[in-house]
Amino acid sequence: MSVIDTWPVPHASAACIHASNIVTHGDIDHDFRLASISKVITAWACLIAVEEGSVSLDDPVGPPGSTLRHCLSHAAGYGFDTQTTIIGVGKRRVYSNTGIERAADHVADRTGITFADYLREAIFEPLGMEASTLKTSPAYGIRSTVRDLCRFAQELMAPRLLAPQTAAAVRTVQFPELGGVIPGLGSFNPNPWGIGAEIRGDKKPHWTGTTNSPSTFGHFGGAGTMMWIDPTIDTALIALTDRAFDEWSDVALREWPNLSDAVIANVR
Repeated sequence: MSVIDTWPVPHASAACIHASNIVTHGDIDHDFRLASISKVITAWACLIAVEEGSVSLDDPVGPPGSTLRHCLSHAAGYGFDTQTTIIGVGKRRVYSNTGIERAADHVADRTGITFADYLREAIFEPLGMEASTLKTSPAYGIRSTVRDLCRFAQELMAPRLLAPQTAAAVRTVQFPELGGVIPGLGSFNPNPWGIGAEIRGDKKPHWTGTTNSPSTFGHFGGAGTMMWIDPTIDTALIALTDRAFDEWSDVALREWPNLSDAVIANVR
């Protein structure tokens, strides 16, 4: 993973998790903004609220006809950052911060505590993610470290905070018929997405490796961050940087797949 030292970014840190083994490179305690990787953590917290009985994925949330499930899988019809819808509910996969924010607001309303406190009590404290905190939007505003994100990735791989059937919603395609655009990557039809996490499917090109399985799930972020889990090889890869994705996207979309393929080849 030493290749990350050549990336055109101020700081980079990475980790590979395979089974119970973790290999890291760089300063794993450096503080990074996770950007949209935050969506996966927020979705996990929402599923904890589901399991606790505070909310249901079928609760009405957002515009008429929309549910918590729609909001967490980019199917509620909101635009990227619009407060109103730009298309009908369930018509297209429209990547949206607003939908994730509405979902978090719903959990906060039903539980009676702020979503930042809910994240801390439901995820950060139980998993020992001591350096992690929600600073701004639950769609993109969590700050964390590679050390902490390893703990969360291990939770995604072998859940302790959720029952397996509940956790499976993150990697199970919701509204499988929907196509849509992934910002910075392209348009895909279909564009599979789980609860909070993107599912690789057959998308090409993609930010994961060419040898990742279609069941790979995770997220990349506008802060130059990425995390995927490939359940077919019991492996996760995390790479965090602090340079905006838009500033080096041409390099990132070459280097992230190359690193992913190298990790997968080594695991196999």
